[in-house]
Amino acid sequence: MPKRAVLLVNLGSPDSTAPADVGRYLREFLGDERVIDRPGEPFRSILVNGIIVPFRAKKSAHAYEQVWTKEGSPLLSISRRVRDGLAAKLGAQTPVYLAMRYGNPSIASVVGKIAADGVEELLLFPQYPHYAMSSWETVVVRVMEEVAAQAPRLKVTTVQPFYADADYIAALHTVAAPYLAQPHDHLLFSYHGLPARHMRKGDSSHAHCLTVPDCCNTCSPAHATCYRAQCYATTRELTARAGIPADRYSVSFQSRLAGEPWLEPYTDQELERLPKVGIKRLLVICAAFTADCLETLEEIQQEGRESFLGAGGESFTQIPCLNDHPVFLDFLAKRTERWLTAARV
Repeated sequence: MPKRAVLLVNLGSPDSTAPADVGRYLREFLGDERVIDRPGEPFRSILVNGIIVPFRAKKSAHAYEQVWTKEGSPLLSISRRVRDGLAAKLGAQTPVYLAMRYGNPSIASVVGKIAADGVEELLLFPQYPHYAMSSWETVVVRVMEEVAAQAPRLKVTTVQPFYADADYIAALHTVAAPYLAQPHDHLLFSYHGLPARHMRKGDSSHAHCLTVPDCCNTCSPAHATCYRAQCYATTRELTARAGIPADRYSVSFQSRLAGEPWLEPYTDQELERLPKVGIKRLLVICAAFTADCLETLEEIQQEGRESFLGAGGESFTQIPCLNDHPVFLDFLAKRTERWLTAARV
């Protein structure tokens, strides 16, 4: 039997909260041409290394300090628990590896270990529910580059975005249900933002995304690579399963950069607007992330809470991400077992 294994990949974190480590991480992250895709080189490098990173390193380091734990990065420590939990479910015959797209453990080092361990067939499981060239795609491309360089005979199967997978939605609902049972006025789905231009760039027809009226609810092949449409699909599936009426939830997008239009409405503006229209008790779910990280713990749970309460809100609760909850481990194991079964045929 060929030796089979699983590779989980998430975004990554700096090695520490020191500005030098945060700056190094930001240079790798923002230097990715699928994250900041214009201008072209060498102007992108000048923009990232000469303007953005020097300006943001200290500010980002301070933000990381607010969420850092004794285990280090929350994203990395949670991801390690996910890896270990999945490994326990699969057993020793199917090892589970963990890499980060940026920072450590690097994709290059982990693919090298996979090759050294004699793995012949690999299930690549990006920890992103939705497609985006700056998340899911860049992980897949980077892994395949390293496989080509270090393990060209390795057979790789990639898990596609699982934004509407019934088991994934069931897992989201299980984690959210205790919070949804508490008194609240509204549920806000806060997804990570992207430049609106990326939606058009990902649409091979260049005639649907952000062009057709109500494009996300109008069936199109473009939805296979449309982050926005997939976010709305997750929202529809979860609210239908939970029985949440349309007037009790909404969608927004967080973490934007200045310089061009990003997906709207913006979460920070919604958090200030909602109390003014009578929404005083708010739940926020960050369904673009499988693990809590800087964007959920600092941007939403801390800054978002402060903005909402400061605008007149009375209670604010961020529903935790799936993290290493047993239902998420079950979802990962079920998808892996499906691959293992097909591979054995």
